[in-house]
Amino acid sequence: MQASFLLDACRAAGIDFYTGVPDSFLRGLCDELYTRYGTDGKHHLVAANEGNAIALCAGHYLASGRPALCYMQNSGLGNAVNPLASLMDPAVYALPCLLVIGWRGEPGTKDEPQHVKQGAITLGQLDLLGIPYFVLGPETSEQEFLDRFHPLREAMMLGKTAAVVVRKGTLQTDAKPDYSNGNILLREMAAEVILSILPEDAVVVSTTGKLSREIFEIRERRGEGHQRDFLTVGSMGHASMIALGIAREKPDRPVWCLDGDGAFLMHMGTLPVIANSGVKNFVHVVIDNGAHETVGGMPVCSGTLKLGAVALASGYKQAMEISTKEELEQQVFSLCSGSLSGPSLLAVRCACGAREDLGRPTTTPIQNRDAFMSFLK
Repeated sequence: MQASFLLDACRAAGIDFYTGVPDSFLRGLCDELYTRYGTDGKHHLVAANEGNAIALCAGHYLASGRPALCYMQNSGLGNAVNPLASLMDPAVYALPCLLVIGWRGEPGTKDEPQHVKQGAITLGQLDLLGIPYFVLGPETSEQEFLDRFHPLREAMMLGKTAAVVVRKGTLQTDAKPDYSNGNILLREMAAEVILSILPEDAVVVSTTGKLSREIFEIRERRGEGHQRDFLTVGSMGHASMIALGIAREKPDRPVWCLDGDGAFLMHMGTLPVIANSGVKNFVHVVIDNGAHETVGGMPVCSGTLKLGAVALASGYKQAMEISTKEELEQQVFSLCSGSLSGPSLLAVRCACGAREDLGRPTTTPIQNRDAFMSFLK
């Protein structure tokens, strides 16, 4: 189905505002939205996390009387449960919106470990929340979509949130938006520079997405083991707190968190927590390509935000923003050779894009956990 057909059906139902967090299964929808509206604020805004997006939909309805569309991966339902249950629900304010949810880890399909549990419980979560829905697949005709969409429109008119759960390969588009950002340094090169300089006892915690996949392959190419790296395959936005938990328990080990800008923004309230934790051995690297590149490339919500300035305002001891390999080498050497006096942030401006042949870790999360814990001992 063309994503444009879904958006046109929503428009006919009075839905004229769109927000959410991008997902690879919804790339056709996201590309179509960006081509139509960019992130203009009037029709479309990319949210920091899914709970924020639901609250934005609530404000939109309160001011306009019209429901909004909120797109997300099914993992985002976890972030959205609180406002869905305590704000939007008919037993509270009865504020309607339409969820469009990418169904990663659908039972009976092959997917990555972090999606298996989420996929198994997705429909049950919607049932538990009392949200009416239907599943949209590649076999669904346009007329069948309209027939199933009609009851959802009626539910929204009664103050209910409704959902369309989207299977892999369903939404297509001819739109080809340009998500390039003008930067030159590639994320994988940045990761390779950092890993090549870090001392043997350094601990690495990397965020979910392509960055962790690249770190795994860098170690493979260099003939190194993977025991030094905790590859956070799920839990977007939480790598920095995992790293903080480790840094607290291992104060004599340098702990490097390799984060992404989308993940950083998703839970930016962690910065003052890290800054005020008392740890001195924490380095927070943010790969800043301005995009949710792992799931398609739509820009993140940062706008003109200066990550270094935010870190310093939160209490980080130092913060640097760089954009070249040479600057990165210099700063990593400096951080490794000196004595850290508190959390430091290194924002690395990178280009979008990754190798077409980029693989995935060949070890399981449990194997990663066991090797990593042995390394920490």
